[in-house]
Amino acid sequence: MSKIQAVITGVGGYVPDYILNNQELSTMMDTNDEWITTRVGIKERRILKGENLGTSFLAAKAIEDLFSKTGTKPEEIDLIICGTTTPDHIYPSCASMAAERVGIKNALAFDLQAACSGFIVSLATAASFVESGKYKKVLVLGAEKMSAITDYTDRTTAPLFGDGAGVVLLEPTTENYGVIDSRIYTDGVGMKHLHVKAGGSAIPSSQETIDNRLHFTYQEGTNVYKYAVTNMSEVSAEIMEKNNLTNENVAWLIPHQANLRIIDAVVQRTGLDYDKVTINIERFGNTSAATIPLCIWEWEKRFKKGDNIILTAFGAGFTWGSLYLKWGY
Repeated sequence: MSKIQAVITGVGGYVPDYILNNQELSTMMDTNDEWITTRVGIKERRILKGENLGTSFLAAKAIEDLFSKTGTKPEEIDLIICGTTTPDHIYPSCASMAAERVGIKNALAFDLQAACSGFIVSLATAASFVESGKYKKVLVLGAEKMSAITDYTDRTTAPLFGDGAGVVLLEPTTENYGVIDSRIYTDGVGMKHLHVKAGGSAIPSSQETIDNRLHFTYQEGTNVYKYAVTNMSEVSAEIMEKNNLTNENVAWLIPHQANLRIIDAVVQRTGLDYDKVTINIERFGNTSAATIPLCIWEWEKRFKKGDNIILTAFGAGFTWGSLYLKWGY
């Protein structure tokens, strides 16, 4: 019997209409367009507005986009995995809430929390489910409302983050397409450098945690940058070397959109041409687990069947990894 592989057969995405640009940010804190652009390469980011709208709204919009493009029906889906750090509630899962919004019933649905590496980890996990033969149509989401945990009085983190969601449909194939290999790692040393201080079981929400603004992203930028450059670069090179991939036979590199200088370092380490790199950080900022699927969504029409594509990400934990897939359509 031929080996089953998990191949992407459709893509969807969504970003909110509201654009928060650097000029508007400069009215909220001590910053300016030149300072932000030269340090991280971001000009604007999308922000979800509207009362009681959370990440599941973004996720559902992305799924609806995929359904409309592929003709997939809600009742066909048997598994949903959502990579997110910003679910609507501690429970139920964002995946289950998005499923309810789009009419998916009785599918297994759960969230996976691996910070900015969430989509890569979710995709590798979903591929294993498909390869088992048990699941036939799987939605893999990266969805974030990062504005909900962004402190707009903090000039070091506020310019970085935006909101959005991307999704891919995974299906089984016996052809040599789809998810081929992945390398994913964790080092708990990263906790002290990048986290949200309160709101979990160790430091539950209280009036004191709210007054002290402990429910927003805390980041020690210099340390995070150092680890991200090293680990994203090395794991990308590792997966290429293991699979005999070079600049000649890799069609696309899709890096997590955290910082333009980090992307530059990955490109230099892998030896890939810059015209093979997907970059939309200037317009969307860092949407955490959503950055890679949003790139896939934007570049989908440029991909060709058989293209070798490398995904790579780095996030809180620290978590980092790279995934090699062969485009299937």
